Amino acid sequence: MGRRSLATLISGALAAGGLAAAGVTTLEPGAASASSHREAPLISGTPQYDNTDLYAFVSPDKPDTTTIIANWIPFEEPAGGPNFFTFAEDAQYDLRVDSDGDAQEDLLFRYTFKTHTKNDKTFLYNTGPVTSLDDPDLNITQTYDLELVKLRHLKAVSRTKVADDVPVAPSNVGKASMPDYDTLRKQAIHELAGGATTFAGQADDPFFLDLRVFDLLYGGNLSEVGNDTLKGYNVNSVALQVPTHMITESAEQPIVGIWSTTQRKNAQGHFTQVSRLGNPLVNEVVNPLKDKDTFNASTPRDDAQFLKNVTNPELPKLIEAIYKIPAPKEPRNDLVDVFLKGVEGLNQPPHVTPSEMLRLNTSVEPAAKPKRLGVLDGDNAGFPNGRRLTDDVIDASLQVVEGELVGAKNDLGDAVDANDKKFGASFPYLANPTEGSRGPLAKGVDSGNDVRNQLGDALRPAGAQASDNTTLIAASAGAGAGGILLIGAALLWWRRMRDRAY
Repeated sequence: MGRRSLATLISGALAAGGLAAAGVTTLEPGAASASSHREAPLISGTPQYDNTDLYAFVSPDKPDTTTIIANWIPFEEPAGGPNFFTFAEDAQYDLRVDSDGDAQEDLLFRYTFKTHTKNDKTFLYNTGPVTSLDDPDLNITQTYDLELVKLRHLKAVSRTKVADDVPVAPSNVGKASMPDYDTLRKQAIHELAGGATTFAGQADDPFFLDLRVFDLLYGGNLSEVGNDTLKGYNVNSVALQVPTHMITESAEQPIVGIWSTTQRKNAQGHFTQVSRLGNPLVNEVVNPLKDKDTFNASTPRDDAQFLKNVTNPELPKLIEAIYKIPAPKEPRNDLVDVFLKGVEGLNQPPHVTPSEMLRLNTSVEPAAKPKRLGVLDGDNAGFPNGRRLTDDVIDASLQVVEGELVGAKNDLGDAVDANDKKFGASFPYLANPTEGSRGPLAKGVDSGNDVRNQLGDALRPAGAQASDNTTLIAASAGAGAGGILLIGAALLWWRRMRDRAY
């Protein structure tokens, strides 16, 4: 088997968090894990609070600003109704900025959300075609507040509400429900005082990689490679674009550290951190199971407790045992420099405290033609100097873990080099979410709007007048037919249960 083929296989192991112990001849299927998608036992059961990815980059069309994007709720199935995807109301979604390299946040941008229901007597997310964020047919809506907290030595010195009741872009139910989703997306972009811009809503999952390692090593014969496993899935995103001078210590010290967290309200009414994300893949393939939940509850200033996971990583040993590619010598100080300090001369702040976060040198101008491998390919505007949407962090991380920076040149990768959807040229840059109605129409069906409008009229909230009584009659008849079916099913169930022994 050639080295290139092995590269494709191994990258799947990186995404999955390692393959198996040496000597195991087969693999059992497992739960999908990508970047921080379901990466730790506790958070995997509460997806509303689960950070999936974090991005930070100098805005390509506004180079005097910095854009931060954080995603939550992994593997959103576009047709996953009737309860589509909302941010949690009992959570604080934070973007944290360390301006001086001491592993303590100096700025905190906090998003908190509220859910609003127009008609609770229907199960529908929307009751007709939605053409604007304030459309009466959009039954479930969310709004958010955005607070800026400035800190000194971890103590808040000021709190400012910079946005109030801003509408969230909804889940993309389908073409019939949201015939022009791009308009809804644009309406959710909100300008703030001082030149900042904010967005919250659903988006296409921008992370790209192949996760089919679970099917017995890509089908057992490498027949299953080069497929973007996250194609067609969505996430919930917050995006914030701010003037760069707002987050840096000074023009002479332009390097910032950025990470995102989620705090959830506990039974006592206090908020407790349950998720954390800086660099991609850390909690998947660096931290062992015993440390994963601890990492999600920890802060960068306490990262010394995880240092051995970086200097003596497990993944290269697994790769050597299974694929006979020699693991680089330990301790892995090269990994400490890249992922805990920043690259010297590029994005390492002076007097840095080693800690895990994205580090971005905001003085590096955006690349005219970004290269997917970023710094490894001579593009200093890319990963690990921050992270752009187009950066291929699977390939770059794998090559570094396998010793690219200590003389073990390699071209390892998973054969997925770009996202399935094009990213935007302006804020929030994310691709629109995949709609729930994707796929061909049934034979003999056109794209007419009559039935959609009738449904919306029939399900108007109490007190509203329907435009046509026949619509209500038709809806009632349909409900009656459904009721008969339910009664019949209940009778069959009762007869079966009567004959059961327990």
